[in-house]
Amino acid sequence: MKTDLAAEDALRLNVLLAGELLAVRIDEGAMLLYALTPKGEARIGLHPNCRPDLYLMRVRELLGGHALGSPGGYPVHLRRWTRMGQASPKNLAALLQLGEPEAVTAVALAPTLDDELARRAWWALPTMEVARYMLGHAAVCRGAMGPVLADFLIEHLPFEQDPIQAMNSIRAVIGADLLDAAASEQLWAKAKRRPHYLLGFLEHRPDALPASPARTLPTDVLAQASAGEPWASLLARCYAPSGQSFLAAVELVMEKPPAHDAVYLLLDIVGGYFAAVRRLDPPPGMTGASRREAEAMAALARLSNADATPILSRTSAVGPLMRRHLEPLFAPLLQHLRVLRGSVA
Repeated sequence: MKTDLAAEDALRLNVLLAGELLAVRIDEGAMLLYALTPKGEARIGLHPNCRPDLYLMRVRELLGGHALGSPGGYPVHLRRWTRMGQASPKNLAALLQLGEPEAVTAVALAPTLDDELARRAWWALPTMEVARYMLGHAAVCRGAMGPVLADFLIEHLPFEQDPIQAMNSIRAVIGADLLDAAASEQLWAKAKRRPHYLLGFLEHRPDALPASPARTLPTDVLAQASAGEPWASLLARCYAPSGQSFLAAVELVMEKPPAHDAVYLLLDIVGGYFAAVRRLDPPPGMTGASRREAEAMAALARLSNADATPILSRTSAVGPLMRRHLEPLFAPLLQHLRVLRGSVA
């Protein structure tokens, strides 16, 4: 393969490739190549003899040819990244030797990712996006890298300007069960001003939220719930301290969703919470408050992201303008939530 690299660079890179290479990252601005090896980190300064972007392409072609064993390896495996779902751990290790951010992202998303490969990927590209992707793997969450990634996301959360990405960071950490009690309390408190923070709690801890005052369940409903009757059991769930917290949090998010993705996720979470009665008719003989609560639960059980699609597919608005578009959908839903919270007579 023709490299056309500066002689000094070609020599040093070939010496590097002759040993055991775990991962590569390239600082394009400083023209520095960093290599992770079993002995630690190595650094090679690059000396372009042509346009810097063309020179870096040649460097990556050399790396790709070595890692993948094919001429012009960089363009070839670009096409392979779309097939990452079938990649073996050996192929993932090779992708980390290419000095390509997209390759590292592909590794972070791969189903076969393990803790050691996560360590190498994190060295190669330590970004919030990569941390979120890698926390989606049980093997990483249970390994040494899980707490490292979770701590990074929480530490950098205040600097995340995109509310949807902030929401996804919290979802990743809570979903991985790597948020301790103190951090949970702090995030829950901050969510009063940033309601999208609540979505990770609602998604992964619907029955383990900070307690709100419980409602007293009528004796007959309590007896039915104890016997396993689904409507009574779901109402008991709503009346419990965590249930009242869930309903209050949903109401808070529904009043101020920041963008489309938060709306879609919220509706799916609410529909899932009430799904036990989705295809059931209310018990016969229900009157008054119980009937109204059953109707509220039935309406909430039918929710999914599809309910917002006719509205949001016609607008790119976010924030207050988006919320105005959603009022016809959200107004009755807020009423149902307030019925279940006992705040509607």
